[in-house]
Amino acid sequence: MRRLAPLLILLVMVSCTKKQDKVEILLSQMTLEEKFGQLSCPIGFNFYGKEGDSLWLADDFLGRMDTMPLGFCWAVLRADPWSRKTVETGLHPKESAKLLNMMQRHAIENTRLGIPLLFCEETPHGHMAVGTTVFPTGIGQASTWNPELLEQMGEVMGYEIRLQGAQVGYGPVLDIARDPRWSRVEETMGEDPFLSGVLGEYIVQGMQKNVCATLKHLAAYGIPQGGHNAATANVGPNRLMTDYLLSFEKAICYGGAKSVMTSYNTIDGIPCSANAWLLQEVLRNSWNFKGVVFSDLNAVNAIYATQHVAADPAEAAALALKAGVDIDLGGYNYGGFLKEALQRGLVEEADIDNAVRHVLKLKYDLGLFDNPYVDEALAEAEVGTKENAQFAKQVALESAVLLKNDGILPFGINVNKVAVIGPNADNMYNQLGDYTAPQDPDRIVTILEGIREKGRAEVLYAKGCAIRDENDADLEEAVRAAQKADVVVLVVGGSSARDFKTSYEETGAAIVDNHISDMDCGEGYDRSTIKLLGKQEELMQRIYAMGKPVVTVYIQGRPLDMNLANEKSNALLTLWYPGMGGGSALADILWGDYNPAGRLPVSVPRSMGQIPVYYSQPATGDYVEESAKPLYTFGFGLSYTQFEYSDLQVETVSKKDTLCKVTCSVKNIGPYDGDEVVQLYVHDVVASVAPTSKLLKGFRRVHINKGETCQVVFYLTQRDLSVYSKEKGWHFEPGEFTVMVGGSSENCALSDTVEVK
Repeated sequence: MRRLAPLLILLVMVSCTKKQDKVEILLSQMTLEEKFGQLSCPIGFNFYGKEGDSLWLADDFLGRMDTMPLGFCWAVLRADPWSRKTVETGLHPKESAKLLNMMQRHAIENTRLGIPLLFCEETPHGHMAVGTTVFPTGIGQASTWNPELLEQMGEVMGYEIRLQGAQVGYGPVLDIARDPRWSRVEETMGEDPFLSGVLGEYIVQGMQKNVCATLKHLAAYGIPQGGHNAATANVGPNRLMTDYLLSFEKAICYGGAKSVMTSYNTIDGIPCSANAWLLQEVLRNSWNFKGVVFSDLNAVNAIYATQHVAADPAEAAALALKAGVDIDLGGYNYGGFLKEALQRGLVEEADIDNAVRHVLKLKYDLGLFDNPYVDEALAEAEVGTKENAQFAKQVALESAVLLKNDGILPFGINVNKVAVIGPNADNMYNQLGDYTAPQDPDRIVTILEGIREKGRAEVLYAKGCAIRDENDADLEEAVRAAQKADVVVLVVGGSSARDFKTSYEETGAAIVDNHISDMDCGEGYDRSTIKLLGKQEELMQRIYAMGKPVVTVYIQGRPLDMNLANEKSNALLTLWYPGMGGGSALADILWGDYNPAGRLPVSVPRSMGQIPVYYSQPATGDYVEESAKPLYTFGFGLSYTQFEYSDLQVETVSKKDTLCKVTCSVKNIGPYDGDEVVQLYVHDVVASVAPTSKLLKGFRRVHINKGETCQVVFYLTQRDLSVYSKEKGWHFEPGEFTVMVGGSSENCALSDTVEVK
């Protein structure tokens, strides 16, 4: 009889012409237990067994589907030290598609109503599974300042998870990161809400050609007190809206994001997963959001267990549901205690039905009821292809930021012998970042491998030291290698490479312990300083003291101390975590086969005492000890060529929502063809809410051949020139605005002040 019920429901639905009607009919057939199951999203990487070529569904999964059929599964395909899945024990793309088809078939054929499962997977910089494409992490993606490129990247990521049977990708991460001590800076798009919002909008559009994108994390997660992950965010309503919610608003209102995830932190004492103002008034009412809201993993339970806003798990479930959280990631509270909350009168069945409606509508929107299965052969053929790997290299190329160059780059014919030195020169996991699956080494090109494969010079190698372990060092070997070389490529920085010795919290965050790994970054690895760890600075001092030409390369997940490299290096670059093609990308840049044009999406401090240091703060005086300006500011980046700005024109117009048209000319006056990132900033001269020094309001990455001139046009809308106050909301105030255009936030060659009525 269990197999007949889905067919009977389907026959009833055939006559319905509207999707909403189908949702209501299905909802009316559901028991309370079935509703609770639709709102639960447990961890799924233990829901199967594998031995050789055999796959089977685990008793845990089968039992859950019998007692309370699930609506979602999260991270079934995840492979990493937390899930204990390796390249050998994890699932390759064809196996992934086969398994999810098995799970989907069980849900459809062996549950009373046959409601398909939604499978959710991590996709911050590629699908976190074996055999997929690994792109640069978020901070590197943002360094491209190229929305169209990232839209293509989003499409590749979404396509790869959809081919394997999943329909929801967790990403992009749009938290505004203004404290480099925080462990998750690498996942973000940096410090600016406009840049993050535009790039997030395009990534979402790319992903949602195939799957549902999930924005992370709502909200103000990137400014934790003391730099501690999930700590409270101290921010008022005005700055919350203008600085920390704008990126989400853009990705929802313009990108069309279909889901969001709440963050672990509190804002003004209110947990984000229990914040009705945030999730109802802002998200659904103001932004007209029609999708689903996930909690972060176990964030609903945290309302009770760590934030102590609820007296018990049932009350925590009630607070989250009534605030607007549809899906409990982890499933502990909704699956275990929502029934109790209903019996105690903490929630009404109408609250539960409303959340279930959102879930069912998403499943219909994604076509799950019509096409729940995937082609296993197609997954094998089109996931993790060579073409996708080449595209990942292109993203790495465009993300590389050249911070200093005295003319040593690009290398000329006089460079015959190169010493590649440093802890990040030949460690593939150190260049991939957090949320990365175990990799086949043949698919990853390290810095050393990329330079060797270039074949332009004899290559010597010495590790020199580790990222953190001071016992793992041989500085003399590094000195000997440098002595024999014409030039040194010194590769230092940090690592988010998880290993199988590390312990993890229930949320998947790493636990910092006495075990010394290379890991100094990644979720859970907050820092009290931004200094290089281990013997890295000693290694750098030894190499710089030799007087050899040195190109220093930082592979890092957060802005680290660059003072020594800035002072002593002949050239300095950051590649952040550049992904699977990072080594080939750097080699192309070193020999001039690619002209770097990445720009910083986050400021690099001179010292810890400056933090927070971001470009849009109101102007201040210097410190007693040092300048208040960062070492490298937001938007900064060099090229092998130079650009000249001229002919700024700012016209006030009244065309629909547009208030200003801004045009300028940019000429390539240097010796190479190259890209320039033209940046538009605005300062509101007088406003009812204290204005910032300047705000990014437009940017264009344009390619200009040497000797040629490009005209760049921007349009400023009423919203671009509006201010937010809790009394009036967003509103435009006529007055004077200073418009600035240039190559970085600190180098605006052109400016004009206009009155806008």
